Order: sequence, then C-alpha cells, then structure tokens
Amino acid sequence: MNLVLKNDLNLLSDILDEVKSSGIAYLNGLDLLPTSVSDQDIEEIQLLGTGHGTMKSLEIFKENYQKLIVASSGPRYLGFVIGGTTPAAIAGDWLTSIFDQNPQSLKGAGDISAQIEMETIRLLLELFNLPAQFNGGFVSGATMANFTGLAVARQWAGVSLGMDIALEGMTSEIVVLGPTPHSSVFKALSMLGFGSSNVVKINSLSGREALDISDLESKLIQYSGKPVILNCSAGTVNTVDFDDIRAIVELKKKYNFWLHIDAAFGGFAACSPSQKYLLNGWEHADSITIDCHKWMNVPYDSAIILTKKEHHTLQTQTFQNSNAPYLGDPETDFSYLNFLPENSRRFRALPAWFSLMAYGREGFQSIVENSISNAQNFGSYLDKSDALELKAPVRLNVVCFGLKRSGEKTAEFLSVLNSRGKVFMTATLLDGKLCIRAAFVNYRTTQADIAIVIEELEAVCIQLF
Repeated sequence: MNLVLKNDLNLLSDILDEVKSSGIAYLNGLDLLPTSVSDQDIEEIQLLGTGHGTMKSLEIFKENYQKLIVASSGPRYLGFVIGGTTPAAIAGDWLTSIFDQNPQSLKGAGDISAQIEMETIRLLLELFNLPAQFNGGFVSGATMANFTGLAVARQWAGVSLGMDIALEGMTSEIVVLGPTPHSSVFKALSMLGFGSSNVVKINSLSGREALDISDLESKLIQYSGKPVILNCSAGTVNTVDFDDIRAIVELKKKYNFWLHIDAAFGGFAACSPSQKYLLNGWEHADSITIDCHKWMNVPYDSAIILTKKEHHTLQTQTFQNSNAPYLGDPETDFSYLNFLPENSRRFRALPAWFSLMAYGREGFQSIVENSISNAQNFGSYLDKSDALELKAPVRLNVVCFGLKRSGEKTAEFLSVLNSRGKVFMTATLLDGKLCIRAAFVNYRTTQADIAIVIEELEAVCIQLF
C-alpha cells in the first residue's frame, strides 16, 4: 500500500474529527457567511509525485479554496429553489459515503442497498399520499427524473405505433404537449431525440402559467391518431402555478395520452393539509418527477422518478443492459440497473430515509408551511412597498417581483443586491419581462431572515434611487 495512503488510513479517526470540526464551523456560521463572493481568483496548485496526505490537503483547501464556498445552504439564499441540509440528511449522507454502496437489487450481488431504496420509495409514497401502484427510484435531480419519465413515455408511444424505440430508434410520429415546461424538460427532450424545439405549445390561462384545458382538448383532437405525451406542471418555476390535474385526468378518460407530471418541488405541497388539493388527481399520472434536494432539504444530488407499475415492462425495455449476462436477466430479476439510466450511482436513498425517520409527516408539514408563510409575508411587504411590486400572486413558496418604476434597472438592482452578500436571488422572465424571483424552501429560514432581506432591498433602493 502507498505509504501516504497507509498513513491516512491509520489517521482516519483524526481526519474525520477535523472534517467534523470544519463542517460544524461552517454550519454554525451560515447566518454570517456571504451568499456571494467577489474574490473568485484561485492560485494554481501543482500535482505532486508524493501527495500531501489528507490533513495537509485540508489545510491547503482552507487557505486557497474555502473562500469560494458561499452560504447556498443558508436561510437567505433564495435562488434556484435550493433547500438546506437537515441534521438527519447530513447523517445519512455521511454514511452514504462511508458505506459506498451501489443500489442494484441483483440476486446474489452482495450489495442489497436497493432493498432500503425500495423501502424509502414506499415511505415517500406514504408521505405524498400516493398509492402503492407506483414504482420508483432515485436519480440525480429533476433533469434525470424528467428524462426517465419521458423515456418510458417514448417507449409507450413507440409500442402504440408497433415499434420498439429502445431497439429501433426514434420516430417523428410522437407528439409532446406542454404549456410552460421547465428547462430540464427541454434538455430531456433534446437528449431523447425529440428535439427541444418540438414541444407543441398549449395556451396558458390568462395571467397564469397553468395550461388552458379547452386548448389542451383541442390539441388532443387535432393530434388524434398519434401517440401524445403531455408534460404538465405541479409548480411552475416562476409562480408555482399548478395545472388542473383533475381536469386533465378527466380528459385522459376520453383521449389516450401519457401524463407526465413535473412536480419537482410542488409535489411536497402534499405534505400540507391546506395545500394538498393542488395535487388532486396526480395519482392517475403515468410518471411523476419529485426533487428531494429541494423541499426535502437533503443534499444534492437527489430526486425520485415514479412510474405506474403497469409500465414496468416498458421501463425495463428502455433501460435494460442487453448482452450483459453478469448483470442479471432483465426479464426475470428486478434490478435498478435495468430500471433507471445509471448503472453506477450513489446510495441516494439513505439521506432521504434518515430524514423520513427523523422528522415524519409533521416535520415535513412544518418545513413546507414555514416556507409558504415566509413567502406570503415577503409578498405582503412587496404589496406595501413604494419601489417594488409583485409581478404575480404568491401562490405557494416562490415570490416573483420587480421594480415599480425604472424597470430597465432590474438587472442592475439584482446585481447590487447579490453583491452585498447577505441575500441571493435570481432573475427570470415572466411574460417576456425581466423579474426577480425568491424561492423559499430552506428549513432554516425565519421571519428574522425576511427582515434582513427587506433591509437589504431597501438599502439597494436607496443606493440606486
């Protein structure tokens, strides 16, 4: 064994103690850490023949790179719908690295962590009040979850045309419908060979991002005879608007189409008794995307894709490892190797399992309702502001707003706000106009943080106006 590596192994307890100490210092200082940094220059470090060892490498990292780490898991980082990491999720993630399992569910494979993954999916179905008729698995995020659901939908569409697309390749006969798909859906369609520009646009309701049911039905009639895949939203990125899932399901009784629901963070509305109505009917979807590294507050990368068990064969056809006998028989042995895009992946289920065990239904209800309350309170401030205004109603946990006057200064306003390092928000386009969006999902965010956000906004208003 290499001498440096052997020494590290002997010092493993000390190394983990040092990592723990550094990690606690970071987490305890989240309120004070900047949400952005201006000094992003780093010194190039040469690769040595004989390495430094881990303890010295930790010192080098702190001296040269830690300045680049921002409080993206902190309470006032309101961009990109990023959750924090709860204590239970951290514990699960540490053990994920220590155990270093690759969930496969192959008989006789030795590693049976897939059994825990399947149990975690079962618990998540209970959390979301979804029936046991769904299969599920963990992927890296909403992009891969949407990719997986739409890939199975593509196989379904091919079968209806008498084709096995997984074997024979793509066809242009499939129609994909959507009102305001997330960018990850377009990326998935690009990777799947549909072409990211080939989504047939469904009209949105006036002043909304939700689809117009009557226009959807007219499109279903127009494309009668062709296999149709509908991507609908359970929480749009700008205004957290929900398509009328129940009405869509009623159309599904009349027209044959695949229903994929992108519920990346909106799916967690099911945890709130007052908001779960938004998802009425989603149990009738063919596939559902839900992110865990958003509202569940587990570390990146973690999402689940749920598909109806009746589509199991289609999913296996799509992702099977053919000509690989050592990976098992996809026809007889359930294996995530033949069920999801990745052959090699982390034991992503473990942080989610720890979180579910630690906090239960009440814990996630509390996280969701705290975020909604924070968003509503922030929206109330904007309603009364002389300089700022809401650009859309606060429907759940994302606030979309902008300047009342001097809209041309929106980009400058956001740049100055973020550069101050206490708050981070992102820009977006709503109805073609530049706006600012603040996403509330972090379990640490409190009303005291909202007060700091308001102070920062008003300071920037004074600076610019």
